[in-house]
Amino acid sequence: MSRIGRLPIAIPDGVNVTVAPENVVTVKGPKGELVKAMNKKVNISVENSEVIITKKDESKESKALHGLTRALINNMVIGVTEGYQKVLQLIGVGYRAQVKGKKLVLNLGFSHPVEMDIVDGINFEIPEPTKIIVKGIDKELVGEIAANIRKWRKPEPYLGKGIKYENEVIRRKEGKAGKK
Repeated sequence: MSRIGRLPIAIPDGVNVTVAPENVVTVKGPKGELVKAMNKKVNISVENSEVIITKKDESKESKALHGLTRALINNMVIGVTEGYQKVLQLIGVGYRAQVKGKKLVLNLGFSHPVEMDIVDGINFEIPEPTKIIVKGIDKELVGEIAANIRKWRKPEPYLGKGIKYENEVIRRKEGKAGKK
């Protein structure tokens, strides 16, 4: 049995979890509401302020979906109570970010500023011009938006310039002078 899948998910106070007959899970909490359709090869039940996930059969696919489903529902519960965030740092001369209306505007050394539309459910905080905090209740969406921002200028190994995650370590290379 899956070590992750067999663990029950505790439902904190102020959070409501409902499961529709088609395995559509709705989680409502203080920060918002998330709805996700889960695979029908697992059974999802809410008992005594806990969510319990069980496999319908012993097939390879339902064994794989057992832990995945539990992790997705747990991420939904954490999202509506605490929320998720990713911190990005802009490293480079003249690199900066700002929010203008419904757009995130990035100056990344191109001849033009890069403009990205702000997606519903995502908030951007810019405490300083070289730091972007992506916040939201959906872990998958927060990660995707942060990855899309980072894709514009990935950190390069020689000077370390680019957009990197806060805790990311960039493996640096020596360059021409190191070859002797």
